[in-house]
Amino acid sequence: MNLRRTVAIGRKEFIQVRRDPRSFMIAVLLPLIQILLLGYGARLDAEHIPVYVYDQEGSQNSQALLKRFQASRYFDVVKVVNNYPALARAIDADQCKLGVVIPWDFSERLSDAHHTEVQALVDGTDDNSAQLAIGYAQAVVSAYSSDIQLKWFATQGVSQQAVQPLSVDYRTWFNEELDSKNFIIPGTVAMVMALMGALLSSLTIAREWERGTMEQLIATPATATEIMVGKLVPYLIIGLGDAGLCTAFAVGWFGVPFRGSFGTMLFVTGLFLIVILGIGYMISVATKSQLGASQYALLVTLLPTSMLSGFAFPIDQMPAPIRAITYIVYSRYYVSALKAIFLAGSGIRDLAPEIVAMVVYAGVIGFFATRAFRKSLQ
Repeated sequence: MNLRRTVAIGRKEFIQVRRDPRSFMIAVLLPLIQILLLGYGARLDAEHIPVYVYDQEGSQNSQALLKRFQASRYFDVVKVVNNYPALARAIDADQCKLGVVIPWDFSERLSDAHHTEVQALVDGTDDNSAQLAIGYAQAVVSAYSSDIQLKWFATQGVSQQAVQPLSVDYRTWFNEELDSKNFIIPGTVAMVMALMGALLSSLTIAREWERGTMEQLIATPATATEIMVGKLVPYLIIGLGDAGLCTAFAVGWFGVPFRGSFGTMLFVTGLFLIVILGIGYMISVATKSQLGASQYALLVTLLPTSMLSGFAFPIDQMPAPIRAITYIVYSRYYVSALKAIFLAGSGIRDLAPEIVAMVVYAGVIGFFATRAFRKSLQ
């Protein structure tokens, strides 16, 4: 392979990216837009859930419970209604996601039987939000119930240790605040790399056909391998730059911890980009239309990355047949490596299985990509 001819083709590709508004937007603007949209929009937890309250008693005890809801960052007590139909209408009109009903004998039952119930009406149209709201509400009520029990036992002269002989002292590793953005945003970097790499590389050869410059490219003394390397290396460099930009946004803007090595992150990103760029290049060779090539590239790269890589859905919660399929999805290994680098600070040795898998993929895709393009007009 002649380095001079390869560099000349790479320089030509850089110039085309700079002059082509569509390629420039994909390379520069799309990564920023995507990480901002996914960083803010893709969340698995919920905060400030709007709550309507129907307090039938209006006592000091019932108000103390409602203050627990208001003090929680997960709930916003929006309005207190004075009848049950108003509460039902609020849920029907999507004015609140949770309705809390405190019975008229709340304090009496609490003092006499030490047991009472509080009704919670939950909007179940979004099952994930409904489950989160139920879990948060149960936690608030459980904490209030424990305080009531401790106060009652204290009046009876029973110590707290006797009431609670066993407790759990837990410590969360890697994602201490259990914030879903720390789980989602590292995977977002994989989404950005897959989308950007697939779109740009799928336009390389198809652009030559549409612009009528394929004859000139074939007439050059550059070999098919030199053409492929020269066309893809600029996008590899752009992709690594976008990876650094996305990492800076993840850490500086969204506050995601980055405990690993930036060099390790660039290394695994480079392997992933080789796979993505090789797939996009083969699609570009097979499809002589830029529009058709970009559509096929999105189907082959973005869909598996978003659905089967562990980006949004935990792989260990998938059915066994689907889990088996994920082992042949190349983006699974990149997403796993990114989360380990960001949150656990894993190094090359810790990521050996993921790196080996991506090296194998890069070798296989590179082998087929070098044989995909032929210097022929047929």
